[in-house]
Amino acid sequence: MISKPDKNKTRQRRHSRVRGKISGTSERPRLNIFRSNKNIYAQLIDDVAGVTLASASTLDKEISADLNKTDSAAAVGELIAKRGVAAGHKVVVFDRGGYLYHGRVAALAEAARENGLEF
Repeated sequence: MISKPDKNKTRQRRHSRVRGKISGTSERPRLNIFRSNKNIYAQLIDDVAGVTLASASTLDKEISADLNKTDSAAAVGELIAKRGVAAGHKVVVFDRGGYLYHGRVAALAEAARENGLEF
């Protein structure tokens, strides 16, 4: 019997390949993206110390629940950029989490760039 490949397992394999090459520091944290079917999450991570410096998601109260997925991802990008710049982190390393740079991931990244993050 032929079985379909598990999309999440192949995404995790891509993500682990990328994570072997990039890492966040306190001067240049890693902007990590996680996308579920309903929500999208973003974190600024210092991998050297192993701490999350800032985070935002569609579950935050600042994000309106009546937006579509792409617009809410853009709102999360705007929120993570504001929180990151407020914490003193303007330059970041973008980690798309093994997802394609398309749709919600691209909307989040573009909104983060427009609101002050550099990557």
